[in-house]
Order: sequence, then C-alpha cells, then structure tokens
Amino acid sequence: MRLFRHFSPFPDDARGAVMALGNFDGVHRGHQAVISRSAAVARAEHRPHGVVTFEPHPRALFRPDDPPFRLTPLRVKTHQLEALGVKLMVSLHFDAAFAERSAESFVTEVLHQGLGVGHVVTGYDFVFGKGRSGDAELLRKIGGELGFGVTIVPPVASEAGAVFSATRIRELLVAGQPKEAAALLGRPWEIDGRVEKGDQRGRTIGFPTANIALGDYLRPAAGVYAVRAGIERGSSIEWHDAVANIGTRPTVNGTDLRLEVHLFDFDGDLYGLHLRVALIDWIRAERKFSGLDELKTQIARDAATARGLHLTHRSGV
Repeated sequence: MRLFRHFSPFPDDARGAVMALGNFDGVHRGHQAVISRSAAVARAEHRPHGVVTFEPHPRALFRPDDPPFRLTPLRVKTHQLEALGVKLMVSLHFDAAFAERSAESFVTEVLHQGLGVGHVVTGYDFVFGKGRSGDAELLRKIGGELGFGVTIVPPVASEAGAVFSATRIRELLVAGQPKEAAALLGRPWEIDGRVEKGDQRGRTIGFPTANIALGDYLRPAAGVYAVRAGIERGSSIEWHDAVANIGTRPTVNGTDLRLEVHLFDFDGDLYGLHLRVALIDWIRAERKFSGLDELKTQIARDAATARGLHLTHRSGV
C-alpha cells in the first residue's frame, strides 16, 4: 500500500482514484462496508482504490482534554486498511489551519484539485468543513458539479440490529466486554506497541511479562484478560496464546497504567520488538492482594482460566 501525508502534489498514476472518505478509527464493520463499496466501484470503473483519512483524529484537536480514546492509531489503522486490500492511503494532517477550511474548499481544493478523485464513497453520517458545515449530501452536490461521483453508504447494522459504531465499541471496551466489541469490529481489538523494560518483578514469581505503554490508546477496563500476542518479526507475525493485565499493579503500589503480557510456553527476549495484543476475553477486575505469594497464586489461576478460554475460543463454543 502507498501512503501519502499530503494532498498536493499528488502523483498522476494515483489521480482519478475511487476514495473511501472518513476517520475510520477502529476500521470496524461499518467502516469495512464503506471500504468494500469503494473497492467494488473501483473495480467496476477500472480505477485505483484508496482511502482518505485524517491524523491526528479531529477529536484530539477540538477536545484536547479528553482522555485517550483511539481504537486504531495511525500505524495500526494502516495495517488494518492494507489487510482490506486498500492500495492508496491519504492521511491528511488535521490541524487548526485545516479545520478552518470551508466545506466547499475541502471538496474543491483537496478532493478535486489536489487528489483529483474520480469517485468518493462515504458513510451517511460523514461531516466535514469548518463548523462541520458539510455533509454527505453536500458532497454529492458539489461532486456532481465538479464531475466526480459520490456514493453514500447507509447505516450498517449487525444481525441483532445494532449499528456499527466506534462510540459503542469504546463503551464496550471500557465496560470490560472485549468479545462484544470484537463482534462490532469484526475481529478482536488490539493494542500495538514496542516492548519496554519494566521492573522485571514477574520473573521473580515465575510469570515474566512483556510491558507495553498504552500511549494514545483508549483505556479499557482495568483487569485480567485472555489475549493473543503477536510478535512482529519483519513482515511476519508469530502468534502466541497469552494472559495479560491492564492496570496500575496495586499489590506493589504501582501508579502508572500498564499493559503486561505473559506469553504461554515462550522463552525468548522481546525487548524492543513490536507486539500486537488482541483482547480475546475478560477474566476478572484488577484488585490488590496481600502480597506477592497471594498474587502469584492468583496469576496461576488466571493463566489456567486464560488457557481454557483460548481452547473455547478456537472451538467456536
């Protein structure tokens, strides 16, 4: 996949593309429907296929005091879009100057003159331009005047009737419901990061962990999870069943929130490597124990529970 961080200059061989347009935080099943529709239009019109998105997320500019909320920071979003077959990704820098663009300017100067789009596909609820003054219908109107097509994808819902929504996914993760969030995402939610050195206390009680900072990621419910840990080795991913704790480690008077992952049946050095941690199921809330002996006993129980959940997950029960 080719990644562009600016809309101009834009290479001639990428102009005329069919572009899915949106923030796509989470790349959930609703987003996937928009991207799938844009891919179908690109095939039918024999055009390149791409995505136009924004970084940082506009919410970070308009509500800077909000707690971390991202489901898929740029690196992860790029991987997810590439996995869907997207060939071009335009990640526009969203700052105060960009936010001042009128809706008409965004369509005319960015999409038409800058990117030279041949067709745009977006969700029914997409808004853009200064003061969120533009919507999908305005995009269709101006696109028709400028000579490019616009397809608006209606709401997409699950079999149970729930509309796929990044807001709802965030609510589920904060509530400690990773399985329900995965149903809306179309895959388990992942936290991606480079393994850092921690206090190495886990080694002393027989459960060494890989430590990952949460950075801009949403803070899910603090507690213990059955997870899958994917070690990035070049272009390949080596997956392992694992158990993880997300929390402040109150038993040892910790204060900072950490993701600590114990990989089952693994013996190796992970420092400095990228790890993808997929939340499979919830085990229990974080709590303070009387000491390291009680903590060690509970971790052993948690690990056994996680192994059982992995077996259940693989069997589809």
